[in-house]
Amino acid sequence: MPDRTLLVIDQAPADAGACCSACAQPAPAPSPADIAVIAAPAGALGVRRRPIARDQDRRLTVAGVLIAVGFILAAVLVALLGTSSGGIAWLPLHLALAGGAGTAVASVLPFFTTALAVAAPASPWLRAGAIGLVAIGAASVSVSVAGGDAFLGHIGGSAYLAGIVGVAIVAFKPLRGALGPRRRRVEVAYAVALLHVAISVTIATAFLAGWMPVMERWAVLKPAHAWLNVVGFISLVIVATLVHLAPTVEGTRIRPRRSVTVAIGGIALGVPMVAAGYALEADLLARAGAVVALAGGIGVPVHALAVARDRGRWTTDPGWHRLTTNSLRAASGWFAAAILVAAGRVVWLGADPAGWSIGLVAAPLAIGWVLQVLIASWSHLLPAIGPGDQRAHATQRRILGRMALVRSIALNVGVGLLWIGSALEVPIVATIGGAAVAAALLGAVTLAGAAVWSGMRAGTRPAGLVVGHN
Repeated sequence: MPDRTLLVIDQAPADAGACCSACAQPAPAPSPADIAVIAAPAGALGVRRRPIARDQDRRLTVAGVLIAVGFILAAVLVALLGTSSGGIAWLPLHLALAGGAGTAVASVLPFFTTALAVAAPASPWLRAGAIGLVAIGAASVSVSVAGGDAFLGHIGGSAYLAGIVGVAIVAFKPLRGALGPRRRRVEVAYAVALLHVAISVTIATAFLAGWMPVMERWAVLKPAHAWLNVVGFISLVIVATLVHLAPTVEGTRIRPRRSVTVAIGGIALGVPMVAAGYALEADLLARAGAVVALAGGIGVPVHALAVARDRGRWTTDPGWHRLTTNSLRAASGWFAAAILVAAGRVVWLGADPAGWSIGLVAAPLAIGWVLQVLIASWSHLLPAIGPGDQRAHATQRRILGRMALVRSIALNVGVGLLWIGSALEVPIVATIGGAAVAAALLGAVTLAGAAVWSGMRAGTRPAGLVVGHN
């Protein structure tokens, strides 16, 4: 049989750890004569097209991630200072979740959707606007509640909601021109998550605006808001992202797994049932939703274990790989534990507002799950799409992998102690755990800043081309 493929010339991924061609080192600006040669059967005409430019999209993604890192730093400092007028727990959690996680989602989600589908990214102005509205909205609501300014909170909530709509536009509109295979399951999960947060933010903004129908029912709408936001939005986005991020980090193939279907389906369907059960004060609906959501939560560590069994063997950057892999695995366990408690209380108490207790789930859900995944994600992404050339990215991986084992142990042991101390009301245990968590988070933030700075100092050199056969 004759060889029926043609010579392929394509941009080489510049770094180990780039999960797709979009995460590879940016190429020099193409000239009008630049073409991509695509493998085709013998006798077929070659396809000429301009390469997709992603340099600006990468820069915006990194800028948004750095804003998210800033929110997390602010959350840690506020928690250490204990100056939250809304209670010592609320303000740090809002800064970390609505600010840090929300801004990270606004930055990374559109990057992933277009990169995975090989679609040209949306306008940089629209991308920047969506990220900015989410970040400004989260900051405004934090300041308003801490300072008692309801009007500023109303404005901030409206800005956040507008930013979420913008994220949906820049994430999904470019997919109409996708050149690669579509990952429908991931895209649907992202869309459902954005719908959840839009409903959640609308409820909270109406409360801050003083709308009486919401204020009168805030006792039952507050847990609905929390479920939709923390589980239905942030957690669902993370679970959908782990479909491709976890295998990339572990060094194995991205392939369909039943555990992913269970995890995404359980959270996507169960959370709105729980929220509706609270809003309608329907015990049976809330309990049924909690059972479905619990099944989804259990599917997350099952997926993590399945991916870990197929993992590759890394020969370079052991600290960096150790940090990212251990963080994603441990985070999956914390999520299952948090959902077990949160859903279990709903199954036991029904739609009673007492079923939601932030003190019982904050440590495993917000820190062990959300923040730990964020640390693993930015540690993986910054050396792939951040500033600098191949040599600078290698340096970034070494920086981000410093004291990886110590930091992972400090964070996870700290989460456990903080959770036990808070649940059992043992202040000394909670204080020790909180100190370990704060040290681990401050270390992660500091190293992220150092990694970006090292790339900026190194400058950017063009990546080479690889020539081979398909």
